[in-house]
Amino acid sequence: MNVEKEKEAIKQADIEFSNLSVKEGFHKAFLTYVADDGVLLRPNSYPVEGRKAIEELHAKSSDSTFTLTWKPLFADVSSSGDMGYTYGTWEVKAKTGDDKPGYGTYTTFWKKDKNGKWKFVLDTGNAGLSKEEN
Repeated sequence: MNVEKEKEAIKQADIEFSNLSVKEGFHKAFLTYVADDGVLLRPNSYPVEGRKAIEELHAKSSDSTFTLTWKPLFADVSSSGDMGYTYGTWEVKAKTGDDKPGYGTYTTFWKKDKNGKWKFVLDTGNAGLSKEEN
């Protein structure tokens, strides 16, 4: 196992995750990349644990009014190559362009599934960056 190659693979998975969010929406992207035991940590909320709970959360809201994108700045993997993490910055924009975009940071922990695909097991983020910081 080549650690540097796996770091690039996990970073690429995160980029593809963001690209899917742009192309098909935030909900589709998260449901595509979440592991069955994935967890979301969001501000002012208890952890959302498991694919089913995440599906239920996403069913309660629409992602048709905004676009969420992110950019990994760093990736690392375990020496066994089956777990890792990425962190970076995100941007959310209203599709109408009426509101100012929001910016923040995120961390995503990843695990390879039985097919060797990277799936997230924990995703969390913080708002509050200005454009200059992003």
